[in-house]
Amino acid sequence: DLFDNDTNAVAALHAQGRKVVCYMSAGSWEDWRPDRDRFPASVIGKEYEGWPGENWLDIRQIELLGPVMRSRLDSCRDRGFDGIEPDNIDGYTNDTGFPLTYEDQLKYNLWLAEEAHARGLSIGLKNDPDQVADLLAHFDWALTEDCFAEGWCEDVMPFIQMGKPVFAAEYTDTGVSIEELCEEAEVLNFSLILKNRELDAWRQTCP
Repeated sequence: DLFDNDTNAVAALHAQGRKVVCYMSAGSWEDWRPDRDRFPASVIGKEYEGWPGENWLDIRQIELLGPVMRSRLDSCRDRGFDGIEPDNIDGYTNDTGFPLTYEDQLKYNLWLAEEAHARGLSIGLKNDPDQVADLLAHFDWALTEDCFAEGWCEDVMPFIQMGKPVFAAEYTDTGVSIEELCEEAEVLNFSLILKNRELDAWRQTCP
């Protein structure tokens, strides 16, 4: 997490030979973030169902969101992260309170990719399977949540076919088993972990 981890945490992981990815929400406003007051009221939309204190953003207003997101990306770079995981970049498929279209989302996601690359950061396409064809050339890897449980993993296979990695997160509340998941992930050549939905430290990985 961008705000919860400093340069020391990143350096410690680098010392273990790891790549370190910077989590930041690019499509929602969170009331616990230190930069929450930088968001104009006009870009804050409906509550994000299931996540108290979080609201969707009007990603059409890049001129207003740009300064905040650029600052976040600068922080990711300055703390030594290797890439970014921009969350909630599929708002156009949700009830955000704004009439977001496919093209609105595409424009915003392409802007994010350009800004990340300008800072020497890799960027992952998180979820948003319907835009894979348009974004594949601009994103360096993909991250899925629940694609095995919901049956859409095939949608991100173009990343594998292009030699780009896919990281899959599945969750215990869907009733999936790690054994079955790992068999399927091996076939697709995905890197998979099983997590609790609450995102505590617990996880299971494939052998």
